Amino acid sequence: MKVGNQKVVSLTYELRQNDAEGELIQKVEKDRPFVYLFGVGGLLPKFEESLSGLAVGDKFSFSLSAEEGYGQPSEEAIIDLDKKIFEIDGKIDEDLLKIGNQITMQDQNGNPLDGIVMEITDDAVKMDFNHPLAGMDLHFSGDILDVREATEEEQNHGHVHGPHHEHHH
Repeated sequence: MKVGNQKVVSLTYELRQNDAEGELIQKVEKDRPFVYLFGVGGLLPKFEESLSGLAVGDKFSFSLSAEEGYGQPSEEAIIDLDKKIFEIDGKIDEDLLKIGNQITMQDQNGNPLDGIVMEITDDAVKMDFNHPLAGMDLHFSGDILDVREATEEEQNHGHVHGPHHEHHH
């Protein structure tokens, strides 16, 4: 069986910056493989395209430019927020508000959005909501461990169920 739409794919991978020799960003091992429902749009289109048609036991190695990945960092994603929104019971949580800290906020639609604290002034906090991998060329390499038909329930829900569903991306 080959990787394709409505298939559940289990794989291991290493994600490196720029190329196969680049700095390791993330590693997914066989004991906790990345398991996902192929073709539902949850992954980078070029990532799926690069795996399409592979079979169990196949190895893969490919690069994505920043544009094919998470795009270039945007000035619009760097925002000054009123320091008051970080108050809990009228006090600022000093452990939370530290330069370099990642804080999960919500966008206007209530979706979680991770931002990095860049600067703190008396009344504002400058945060960067760019994806941490924005502006980076990415290199993936790994192995296809398993390919199976998605169940009807998985197809209806648009994600994997079962023993390895801890990866919800």
